[in-house]
Amino acid sequence: MMSSSASLSSPSTFSSSKFKLPSVSPRSSLLTVESRAKPFTACSSTSHNISASGEIRRCSLSRRRGLAFSATLPFLLPLHGFVDSVGAKAVESGQSEYLRIKEEISKVITKGKAAGVLRLVFHDAGTFEMDENSGGMNGSIIYELERPENTGLKKSLKVLEKAKKEVNAIQSVSWADMIAVAGAEAVSVCGGPKIPVALGRLDSVEPDPEGKLPQESLDASGLKQCFERKGFSTQELVALSGAHTLGSKGFGSPVAFDNSYFKILLEKPWKSSTGMSSMIGIPSDHAIVEDDECLRWITQYADNQNMFFEDFKNAYIKLVNSGARWKRM
Repeated sequence: MMSSSASLSSPSTFSSSKFKLPSVSPRSSLLTVESRAKPFTACSSTSHNISASGEIRRCSLSRRRGLAFSATLPFLLPLHGFVDSVGAKAVESGQSEYLRIKEEISKVITKGKAAGVLRLVFHDAGTFEMDENSGGMNGSIIYELERPENTGLKKSLKVLEKAKKEVNAIQSVSWADMIAVAGAEAVSVCGGPKIPVALGRLDSVEPDPEGKLPQESLDASGLKQCFERKGFSTQELVALSGAHTLGSKGFGSPVAFDNSYFKILLEKPWKSSTGMSSMIGIPSDHAIVEDDECLRWITQYADNQNMFFEDFKNAYIKLVNSGARWKRM
């Protein structure tokens, strides 16, 4: 995990915000940069209606019903056009909000601050547990800053607070959305892949259970089991570990997002008894390169940066959607 050592005022700076308890289960995003408008479809059931998702369905089983459908179609088409128009406006609104958040974040994130911001994402989303249906990307990190594993994250949250205030002046944004987009921007500003992030997450009103983050001291088997409980494969574990290429752990440039992490892992410089090489990485980094299954992916990512970028992007999107609760449609 990436670490930093800085502090700021009391965490009450962040916990004073008012949030509403989520009233729906996790679902697909309300606001995204992609269209959610549903196309006109014809089916073969015995009814026609407008579904809960807004999809207009016309159905016909008999010739008479087919004729009735043909007769009424001219009157129904304007409704279809209306639904498309509303959907287009919703997409445009979501796109505008997404770009506004990115713009404000870009004003406050520098390469030097990127590692801390990305670590903020991992520590907010990393509490997710599938079996318990708890934790995840829900902004609860604002209540968890005093935990030992979150040392240094107050500074990163303070960086985003300024951008959040600017966005909130126009349209309210959750901490969960803010942090998710900020992590993607941190990767991008350091030369990593462009990562699209959906919007619409609701914030938690309380901290997540303690002891849910992967421990740095775990061996490879323990790490794989921990990530499996969170819904991630070994490949995704290795891809997400590539985030350690940023920061002060010694994996290449601390401000360049590339595949240096995997190349250096294969060299195992920490086994050297001289100089600073023995201090490179953390125990979990040292552990995964000794595991055959992890090593297979480490080797591929060391040889193919584009493959790493694509897999990291997909794993990141999955991470920031883990455990999220979404606004109503």
